[in-house]
Amino acid sequence: MKLPRDVSGPRLVKSLGVLGYEPTRQSGSHVRVTTNQNGEHHVTIPNHETLRVGTLAGILKDVSEHFEISRDELVERLFAK
Repeated sequence: MKLPRDVSGPRLVKSLGVLGYEPTRQSGSHVRVTTNQNGEHHVTIPNHETLRVGTLAGILKDVSEHFEISRDELVERLFAK
């Protein structure tokens, strides 16, 4: 599945809430989110208007590895309309 090209940092933070991620701190223009599902896991997300595709891909790869699901399945869960 192709990654969306118009995802903002705040939208990704909100979307990751589906998987139990909650903002734990913010330092400058980056937000750290944490989940305790499948063990504790932290991800840092730039709080930018539009995330670069490579940045988004890296974050989604990290999250999909933590939850042991494919990236395509993760994209479907987070961004399905």
